[in-house]
Amino acid sequence: MSRAPLMRSSLALGSSSYGAVRIPQEDSDDAEVGYTDPSNRSIRRNGTQDSRTSSDSCIGGPSNETTIRRSKGRRSQSSGRRKSGGWYRRTRRSSSATSDVGMGPDSKYSFATGLAVPGNPVVQETPASSPYITSDEEDSLDLEGEDTKSTEEDPPDNSPYAQVRATVAATDDITLSINTPRMWILSLLFSLTGSAANLFFSLRYPSVAITPIIALVLVHPLGKFWDAVLKRTGDPLEVFENGSFHHRELLSGEIDAPEIHWSSRMRLWLAQGRWNEKEHACVYISSNVSFGFAFATDVIVEQHKFYQQEVPIMYQLLLIISTQVLGYAFAGLTRRFLVRPSAMIWPGTLMSTAMFSTMHRSTNKKANGWSISRYKFFMVVWTGAFIWYFVPGLLMPALSYFNVITWFAPKNVVVSNLFGVASGLGMFPLTFDWAQIAYIGSPLLTPWWAAANIVTGLVIVIWAIAPILYYKNVLFSSYMPILSAAVFDNTGHPYNVSRILTPDFLFDQKAYEEYSPVYLPITYVLSYGVQFAALTSLVTHTICWYGKDIWQQTRKAFEERRDLPDMETYQPLRSEQVPPPGRRNFESPGENSQEANRDMPMGMEDVHCRLMRRYKDAPITWYLIVLVTMLAIATYTVEHYPVHLPWYGLFLALGITCIFFIPVGIIMAVTNQHSSLYLICQLICGIVFPGRPVANMIFVTYSYISSAQGIKFSSDLKLGHYMKIPPRILFGVQMMATLVSSLTQIGVLNWMFAHIPMLCTPLAMNGFNCPIARVHFNGSILWGVVGPQRFFGKDGLYRPLVWAFLVGAVAPLGAWLLGRRTRKNFWRKINFPILFGSLSWIPPATGLNFSIWALVCFVFNYVIRRRRTAWWEKYAMTLSAALDSGLAFAVIVVFFAFVYPGFVDGFKWWGTEIYKQGCDWVACPYRRLEPGQKFGQ
Repeated sequence: MSRAPLMRSSLALGSSSYGAVRIPQEDSDDAEVGYTDPSNRSIRRNGTQDSRTSSDSCIGGPSNETTIRRSKGRRSQSSGRRKSGGWYRRTRRSSSATSDVGMGPDSKYSFATGLAVPGNPVVQETPASSPYITSDEEDSLDLEGEDTKSTEEDPPDNSPYAQVRATVAATDDITLSINTPRMWILSLLFSLTGSAANLFFSLRYPSVAITPIIALVLVHPLGKFWDAVLKRTGDPLEVFENGSFHHRELLSGEIDAPEIHWSSRMRLWLAQGRWNEKEHACVYISSNVSFGFAFATDVIVEQHKFYQQEVPIMYQLLLIISTQVLGYAFAGLTRRFLVRPSAMIWPGTLMSTAMFSTMHRSTNKKANGWSISRYKFFMVVWTGAFIWYFVPGLLMPALSYFNVITWFAPKNVVVSNLFGVASGLGMFPLTFDWAQIAYIGSPLLTPWWAAANIVTGLVIVIWAIAPILYYKNVLFSSYMPILSAAVFDNTGHPYNVSRILTPDFLFDQKAYEEYSPVYLPITYVLSYGVQFAALTSLVTHTICWYGKDIWQQTRKAFEERRDLPDMETYQPLRSEQVPPPGRRNFESPGENSQEANRDMPMGMEDVHCRLMRRYKDAPITWYLIVLVTMLAIATYTVEHYPVHLPWYGLFLALGITCIFFIPVGIIMAVTNQHSSLYLICQLICGIVFPGRPVANMIFVTYSYISSAQGIKFSSDLKLGHYMKIPPRILFGVQMMATLVSSLTQIGVLNWMFAHIPMLCTPLAMNGFNCPIARVHFNGSILWGVVGPQRFFGKDGLYRPLVWAFLVGAVAPLGAWLLGRRTRKNFWRKINFPILFGSLSWIPPATGLNFSIWALVCFVFNYVIRRRRTAWWEKYAMTLSAALDSGLAFAVIVVFFAFVYPGFVDGFKWWGTEIYKQGCDWVACPYRRLEPGQKFGQ
């Protein structure tokens, strides 16, 4: 459709590491330093390498020199800077300080968007052009602190961006274990369960998303439990080099251990290393790659259930694997532009560093009088969420579809239109089902300023404009339900697309003229309009507020690749290359907002790229092989199977991705706003290949999903870069998770085809009516069958929607002109891309899903965050993860233990039937047609 696909995903969260890789000086005599940590049997010592360089590494290649020592806290001189006529002081905080990113009272990033949050003090370099900081917030900046870092923790070549310095350690402990059976097994476990669960839930309404944050929280106790079960006192000491096991040493210092029983060898093999933040990050990355359900599964659902096509297993395998893995090739081939430059910040990857550092510390500070640990809190909430779901999800569904106002007038169409929750606008925001509240994402992970923009769009577009147009019968909308995921014919019935298709699934013009044009419910029409506006508003908004910053940082990203010294191994930072810490130059953002406030020579790698050169790079040839292989599979798929997309259509789709991938990636890396290619792909395919619905779906899948998956992979590569994960291990983790999740989702999907009766129909059990697939199917009708010319051409019924492109382009310009002069300005908080773009969820989401979501977000992320800040920063993310995972587990238990076996088939009482007794459930239109009567004539 014209909307971005309704895919559940979570933004990549960052990570940190501790331990320090010392920056040796010319006269250093600490050539090899080793020690044993009593709490970790691994030996922390030097490991030499004979690795070769890759032509695509940060400068040259991995290191021959790996001197290790414990970092010791020393305070360094801090510098002042002149700002707005007054002297401000700058805090140099530890990278593990949780308050810097989404955890503390001055947190500046939301867990959902990574953008600065209005109303909260900010300790970061915020460009002067940024609309998310005001002058009163500047006055509250605490820019001097006592928690300063030593030169080893804060080297002169540290990242020039304050938000990165505040959240990512400039150190690396290369002796930590990474490539262990524990990491691979846990990664495999979460890839299997997460991808299976999300595919299963994606075909249900209301649904629930298993986000990678849940994996981040749940895997930590599993890793600790793994060590507790398998580790033994007296086990040989283990030596790891670059994350991989090297050898064991007895406590006596002997390397060659005597022969032991096979069971002990197996235990020692499983118990390699200690659970640590790098293994934790790898499991999280595998979850981030695999948890989102593959978009190709929606295409298969639409072909099989709506177009009644045969979908052989081999076709499913080739389609899903090729579309999922192609994005990884694009990400790998563009690492030098999107991952390695320090200017490519990727704000979304910075948000979990506080979680990683907090989880790997044993402190448990009181928060507004609450002393319960995060994990005890998680278990309590999880248990409550699991038990409670049996009430609205099984015993009394009326608490989920809480259309209580319609109970008093069930046959009143207007009341059902306004206050209904199934086909109404949901103007009474109350439900007792977390699945309804979190249907568009957890409200606890979205900053209030963003939710305020979203709910503003809801009120203006859906609650105000939609009823006015509907009751005035604009575009014949009164003959259809006010809100529905279906499209209709001229008799008011759901459109039967099979009547306008040939046996080869191509458009039949004569049958179309004899049957009916396609008509859209009014909320569908407005949803298209705001999506058109969102596309152009994103461009204008980004240019106005971030254009200068993007230009400067893009130029810097490319300049950092030029004139680099020809070095094949790790080179320590020479002290004469940069000013000493006491003489670093700080600038006022008002004077030069685009330049980093750290005086680092242009063209020189920052500390993270320098530290990553210690590891063997993943050669560019690996990604080229992936690209060529997937391209061959994709070409075979479109040519061999009846999808009606020729090979040159596939190359056109991938050509669009090639053109836009780096620009879209740069915008995402700098602003954390993803520019969707979904709309332009549908338009181009609808024009070039009219009358081919399946071809339209395949074209969009290969073009849009390759781009979207590639951006996700690039974000994870940056996370691994910050986390100091060896690139070759990271390559294996991402590829394994992608392939495992693809195969798993094929298995789950085919099981659902075979075992869930009436799947993807309104009569499907337990709500498995495929709402998201239905929306995408409708899009394939509009763009693939009927075509954009018949909708938006000269005589098209919906041609006025084209003006939404202009509205979207102009609206952000007005807000920018009104708000750019002063920081304390209401207009600076208006974000039109969010205001317009968020409404793409309607349909299949309803007004209730938005209104109750915004209300919960206001309570937690505005009221509680301001009044009980310590509680919010300690428990908010944990609360969200517990509610989501408890609900997900309960839905699975309810379905497989009660619904699927048929134990509740005859279970009926007032609480299971009252919400169905009226127009809200059956979606009554405001105007009714007599038998044989048609509208639109």
